[in-house]
Amino acid sequence: MTEHKPKAKANNELKKTALYGLHVELGGRLVPFAGYELPIQYDGVLAEHRATREAAGLFDVSHMKIVDVSSIGSSDVGEALELIAPGGLTTLDDNRLRYSMLTNGAGGIVDDVIFTRMSNQFRIVLNASRAEIDLEYLNASLGDQLSFRPRHDLALISIQGPKAVSVLRKHDPAVADLSFMEAGVINVGKTECNISRSGYTGEDGFEIAMPNDEVEQIVRLLLLDETLKPAGLGARDTLRLEAGLCLYGNELNESTTPVEANLSWTIPQRRRQDQRFPGATTICSQLEKGTDKTRVGVTASGKRPIRDGAQLFNESNQMVGLITSGGYSPTTGKPVAMGYIDAPYANEDNDLTAVVRGKQIGCTVTSLPFVQHRYKRSK
Repeated sequence: MTEHKPKAKANNELKKTALYGLHVELGGRLVPFAGYELPIQYDGVLAEHRATREAAGLFDVSHMKIVDVSSIGSSDVGEALELIAPGGLTTLDDNRLRYSMLTNGAGGIVDDVIFTRMSNQFRIVLNASRAEIDLEYLNASLGDQLSFRPRHDLALISIQGPKAVSVLRKHDPAVADLSFMEAGVINVGKTECNISRSGYTGEDGFEIAMPNDEVEQIVRLLLLDETLKPAGLGARDTLRLEAGLCLYGNELNESTTPVEANLSWTIPQRRRQDQRFPGATTICSQLEKGTDKTRVGVTASGKRPIRDGAQLFNESNQMVGLITSGGYSPTTGKPVAMGYIDAPYANEDNDLTAVVRGKQIGCTVTSLPFVQHRYKRSK
């Protein structure tokens, strides 16, 4: 999960993460993103993409909002959260993560969120561009039952790639025992950090939360390992696109339901039956009867990328879809995209035509992901 790219602000209005000085020192090319000044690249998007796929890349994701959720009185945190999210949260084991969504009354997606159970409380990670909206929604919906505490004191980094575990194991061997979507505590140097085996690239990897005033020295320590390379927003976007992962503001918004987004797998049978979440009538009807449109992968027949906003047409020149994300895939060596297509035309291998700046490009509906996930799942 990440967030929609908002309109740029003047540099003096942009927030800076605790790693801002290090980004400058390392030669990061800084750009406005979600209200922050963040590196889009260091040595180049292609080099950082490949470094992450082949070894390990380090990303500053401190713009994401960590929020700790605890009970007010006797309310069960998981039960309360299920009133605004269709995921299975009461059944989430301690130190486990679950990907779900906050939904509205029409079944649209307010945000896509990672929930982590931590003993008798939950931790949630919100997209930066949606954080204020989310917190207003959470407090308005559940403020009489739950306390939502933003952790402004914490930084968040992500280490992704097949050698991520070997990089971190040198600092704490316990990291190797974690499985995908499992959380724990490790030590890096003298600092105790919260860690989860998760990420946004399709690769094995970890997200690590630590105090703002210690993150720079920890990152400097980690980067002494030449296996690990700093990576920016550009590579993070190409990696998530290859992995077929949604971007809020592109694939996800308040008018799109989880079923249309091809995220029905996040809604367990128990929640489909109890229907105690916003938009349940619409969502459960779509689960039963299908949707008019659905999210799919698309590959171009040539070398020209199909970017977001491109319209898709059938052989009768009728518009049947819209691209929401697209670009060149370094791993597959060809342009790839995601978008929403009318259900009758969403079958795999169906040929369509995209219009990009007035030019027609042949393309084909393709299964997702474009690059297979390599998560370390429990046996």
